[in-house]
Amino acid sequence: MSTTTEKLLRLIRGEWNRFRKSRADTAEELLRDPETVANFLLSRRGEASGTMLAQRLFEDFESAPPAAQLAFFEHLARNFGPDGDALQRAIDAWRAAPGDAAALALHNAAEPRRQELIRRLNYSSGGTYRLVEMREKLLALKREHAELVPVDADFRHLFTSWFNPGFLEMRPIDWRTPANILEKLIRYEAVHTIRDWDDLRRRLDPPDRRCFGFFHPQLVDEPLIFVEVALTNDPAHSIQALLDSGRTPTPADTATTAVFYSISNTQKGLAGVPFGSFLLKHAIDWLRRDVPTLTTFVTLSPVPGFARWLAAERANADSPFTDGATRGALEGLDAPDWPHDAERADVLREPLLHAAAVYFLQAKTPKNQPLDPVARFHLRNGAALHRMHFLGDTSPKGMKQAHGLMVNYLYVPDDLEKNHEAFAEHDEVVASAEIKARLANTENGKKRRVKVKH
Repeated sequence: MSTTTEKLLRLIRGEWNRFRKSRADTAEELLRDPETVANFLLSRRGEASGTMLAQRLFEDFESAPPAAQLAFFEHLARNFGPDGDALQRAIDAWRAAPGDAAALALHNAAEPRRQELIRRLNYSSGGTYRLVEMREKLLALKREHAELVPVDADFRHLFTSWFNPGFLEMRPIDWRTPANILEKLIRYEAVHTIRDWDDLRRRLDPPDRRCFGFFHPQLVDEPLIFVEVALTNDPAHSIQALLDSGRTPTPADTATTAVFYSISNTQKGLAGVPFGSFLLKHAIDWLRRDVPTLTTFVTLSPVPGFARWLAAERANADSPFTDGATRGALEGLDAPDWPHDAERADVLREPLLHAAAVYFLQAKTPKNQPLDPVARFHLRNGAALHRMHFLGDTSPKGMKQAHGLMVNYLYVPDDLEKNHEAFAEHDEVVASAEIKARLANTENGKKRRVKVKH
């Protein structure tokens, strides 16, 4: 076992004094003594010197190779769960005399000690951000190490509280924002690549462009998530037109439509922590006050799983979604230059849009949810599937993931709660009549809700 691994194990076991005085003990020897798992950070002495110890643990973890980091997380999984004896006593007490006091004692006993350890690590300067980075490494390791799932559950539980939208500040981001923040927009943009500083300026500086980000008080210059907005006079139909460098800006005081065309999470270590929906709703409220002429709020969204799904259905002779005629009509997709051939593109338009309507409204996960992750996000927020746009994104990425398809999700503030309940309670995909009409040619006019695996 490496020296780094030994140091990490000593630290998490609370052998701070032994670590400083001697490095002769092996990690195996330490692990033979389970009683010392109550490490220094979780002791009363650890409260006094916790900042110093947390700082040292972070330094050792961050400099450790992946194998040592895995050992650190595995040790947390094995030895920092709830105290089994204390938990059993709390269960027995609850069974003997259920009540508020017994419930509180049971709640406290059931909490894994990992959670308090994570809280103590947060004592150090920059601890919050370093914990986010630590979880990013944990998530990468968890894919092949299922035993780390409980450790990640503790991180996620705490982060959901620490990054509650009530603690976050939404700030407008424009060309006057400090450069160290702007540089992160270029780095983190996940939907439509920002090529350079000139490209960024075109997205922030014109009067018909807006950008908003959520910030945390412990990560002052680190946007957690940001959304880019275009002010227009109609729902956008293509990202090419929206980002055209030669376009004429729309005067902000005459704009009627806000188009949310990109939303990017910046921290992989905060995956699964829900604040994206809150950012969109905060941004809508801000825009309604700032630009009172706005009446329509829509997204221009990618469809990341469509091409993969359609390829599988075309290859499946027994597909409930595509018959022989449909597969024949879609053969033109196999020609790499079809988007640049007007005649071929015209032939493909209707069958592709019909297939997209099937994808959104009929193809389901085993949990009866839409296959598309972006659709699930917006429908859960209370938006409605509004329009589909053929060749809305002709970039290599857009063609690869969706054959160029983009869609609008419509956010009507007064309908958000109703639509959310329809989706959350009844699995209903709230969609416009225009999109539903594209299913009219489905066999016998019936919607076939066939569940498929991811």
